Amino acid sequence: METFYLFLVIFLFVLAVFDLSVGVSNDAVNFLNSAIGSRAASFKVIMVIAAIGIFVGASLSNGMMDIARHGIYQPQHFFFSEIMCILLAVMLTDVVLLDIFNSLGMPTSTTVSLVFELLGGTVAIALVKIAHSDGALQLGNLLNTDKAFTVILAIFLSVAIAFFFGTVVQYLSRLIFTFNYKKHTKYFIALFGGLAATSILYFMLIKGLKESAFMDGELKTLIYSNTDKVVWGAFIFFTILMQVLHWLKVNVFKVIVLMGTFALALAFAGNDLVNFIGVPLVGYSSYIDLMAQGGTTTTDTFLMGSLLAPAQTPWYFLTGSGLVMVIALATSKKAHSVVKTSLDLARQSEGNESFGTSPVARMLVRTCNNASSTLLSVVPPRVKDWIDSRFNNDEIILEDRASFDLVRASVNVVLSGLLIALGTSLKLPLSTTYVAFMVAMGSSLADRAWGRESAVYRITGVLSVIGGWFITAGAAFTICFLVALIINFGGIAAMAAMVGLAVYMLIRSQVAYKKKLKKEALKEEVNTTVAKLRDTTDSHEALSLFREHSREELNSVLLFAADALDRSVHGFMNENLRELRKVLNEVEEKKVHLKQVKRVGTLGVTHLEHDIAVEKGLYYYQGNDFASEIIFSIRRLTEPSKEHVDNNFSPLSEVQKGDFGKMTESIIAYLKRSASMIEKNDYHRLDDVVAESVTLTSQLTALKKGELKRIQGQSGSTKVSMVYLNMVQEAQNVVSFTANLVKVSRKFQKE
Repeated sequence: METFYLFLVIFLFVLAVFDLSVGVSNDAVNFLNSAIGSRAASFKVIMVIAAIGIFVGASLSNGMMDIARHGIYQPQHFFFSEIMCILLAVMLTDVVLLDIFNSLGMPTSTTVSLVFELLGGTVAIALVKIAHSDGALQLGNLLNTDKAFTVILAIFLSVAIAFFFGTVVQYLSRLIFTFNYKKHTKYFIALFGGLAATSILYFMLIKGLKESAFMDGELKTLIYSNTDKVVWGAFIFFTILMQVLHWLKVNVFKVIVLMGTFALALAFAGNDLVNFIGVPLVGYSSYIDLMAQGGTTTTDTFLMGSLLAPAQTPWYFLTGSGLVMVIALATSKKAHSVVKTSLDLARQSEGNESFGTSPVARMLVRTCNNASSTLLSVVPPRVKDWIDSRFNNDEIILEDRASFDLVRASVNVVLSGLLIALGTSLKLPLSTTYVAFMVAMGSSLADRAWGRESAVYRITGVLSVIGGWFITAGAAFTICFLVALIINFGGIAAMAAMVGLAVYMLIRSQVAYKKKLKKEALKEEVNTTVAKLRDTTDSHEALSLFREHSREELNSVLLFAADALDRSVHGFMNENLRELRKVLNEVEEKKVHLKQVKRVGTLGVTHLEHDIAVEKGLYYYQGNDFASEIIFSIRRLTEPSKEHVDNNFSPLSEVQKGDFGKMTESIIAYLKRSASMIEKNDYHRLDDVVAESVTLTSQLTALKKGELKRIQGQSGSTKVSMVYLNMVQEAQNVVSFTANLVKVSRKFQKE
């Protein structure tokens, strides 16, 4: 049996490698967000600095490992086999759960995952033990309730604390530096830089690395007995250094951001490494303790009181973890997806929003607007005008393609580093994801990045991410609870089944993510055109880019309509409910996309000359409206079909299938020809397209008359006839709107 558990420990370490990979992908947002968002350096330089920080932090980490050893459960009351059951359930749940969130591009908390998985697994095994103990054991004997409550409270309090301080500190920083920060750096930059650098050093050295392996002996005594001297000396040194760098024309904010990126990466590795390798290390330590008994006890009788002792993690485990994390950071594409979500929500400028709107977000925006109006009504006009002058967004200094400026990036990295390191020093597994994300959201709110046109989208996004965190907690607890019970009652067979299921889900997730990447690549082509349009100052170039963007979008809509119509009609004919639901979901996504396209159109019009803008802007909006009507027609065609099939009503007759099936093929061919005409920007056969639309409309009218005759003859199902007539009518609308779309597109593209 000991041999089996040896293989189990090895498997836990294999899972840890996967966990390190998916964990770094998720938590990359914590330390890359500010540097990438502000373009403080090239992407390669940022990644190198972050990688060094991760490696150093992982190599020196040790103090947090006790959370996995005895932070949640009371190990002295659990047998070796029970501890291993909990640990395996935790690792299987963690790997799959984090990978799912990464694939969705949503940042979640690895700390919350670990804590609630340990809690769920422990409660499951504890309930089994209590049921067999005849009242000798209580849940309080098996669960470290005080520590668990403290950990959970610290995690969720970090949301409010980080958002509050992010808002306040950024507001004060903007009042000092304004958006045109180069005008005011000569007065405050040395003090700001010295304070920021000293804060980073203090919390990394005095607090964050207090329990690290190298902090021992004379060095530790020297530093901690002279803390005040170290801090004041560092402050004076960094203040002078920042002033000298400013005189040498070095952008001090970039230096601060890169220093903060290193500090955040170091703090992340030091604070969160327990989330990835803490559980396997507990398994390894438990197995070593079992073997030390020399066969005097068994896996079902050996109590794990030895886990109450402080963790002593071998250096090679820490170093190896650092290497795995660095490799994962350099190669993970999912990390970039998670970072993009955070940057979109913190972006200073308007643009395509990643999230829609929600009732809660709309209510919050209205409430905050009313509160702001009330507050501003009592502020003296002079004070209000002065504050507005400090927040003049027209003077913003942004690096090329940056989401926000270096002042905000500096606040984000410094403040996040301080809060994370403080949590580490208190041995609280403070969620680095929560802190870094909420500081970024608070600073973007203070920077007035959430304007009237974007606030509801941004707040919906923030609420979606926070909601995901709570889902993480619930899912982690529930899934791990169930997995632990299955493993406990099913034994080795259940373990093998759970491992196989986890592997299957990981492979399936990778396949789904690759499909998602292909879709994102197509969107990126359009986004590239939009980015060029946003940056150009030449009205002729703007018109050319605007036309290119319009061709891409209208071509995409017609090809989508052709595919959706084909799948919807055949899904109804074949009574394929799943296919009809998929079509409806895709149609809803396309509707949201077209709303965003309309917003881009407004951006394009602002870059055109006045006379051209009036004429061409009208055609652009007409084209977008016709495209929307085509999508709405597809939805109105599909919804009744889905409900009909879902209710198991009678299917179409063979005559109906034959007649409308042939018409569908003709309409799809017509849509594709129209799409090709728009894509090639060649309208010399437009008259043929218009004539074809007239012919198709006449043929569809004939189908309606034929169906009405069948209804009068009382042949067939009335419900089927109603759905059939609706399909014919909406198909007719698709044909008409397509003809109008092509006409308007020609007018828009015409020189």
